[in-house]
Amino acid sequence: MTSILILNGPNLNLLGTRQPEVYGTTTLGDIEAQCRAVAEDLGVTLAFAQSNAEGALVNRIHDARGTHHGLILNAGAYTHTSIALMDAISSTEVPTIELHLSNIHAREDFRHTSYIARVAVGVICGFGAHGYTLALQAMARHLETGA
Repeated sequence: MTSILILNGPNLNLLGTRQPEVYGTTTLGDIEAQCRAVAEDLGVTLAFAQSNAEGALVNRIHDARGTHHGLILNAGAYTHTSIALMDAISSTEVPTIELHLSNIHAREDFRHTSYIARVAVGVICGFGAHGYTLALQAMARHLETGA
């Protein structure tokens, strides 16, 4: 069965209370529950993880190789700074979708740069918590059709 890892980076454990005007009031637990329901409908298995540590995220990406068919990554602020995450994705060759709750292109200039996008099959941003289910559907389609 197709397996997809949804991996969340720094500060996403604070969703629901952290800057709700930017990130909404939905918690990471709520998002996981929504994604599990969609994954069941899609007939895929789902793993869900979060870490505030860059090295732990790199390790999870490495561990995805041979375990998961696809990766959905909300790297948070590491999106704009982490060559290590970019290299990990490139090295494992696990198809990856970059995901953000907010529209990073409508925010501060430093958020317009993404190292992850360079190695991702696509980017979803600006749809709040709904972006996770959009990314899950897009990944399942990508894995099924290659598009």
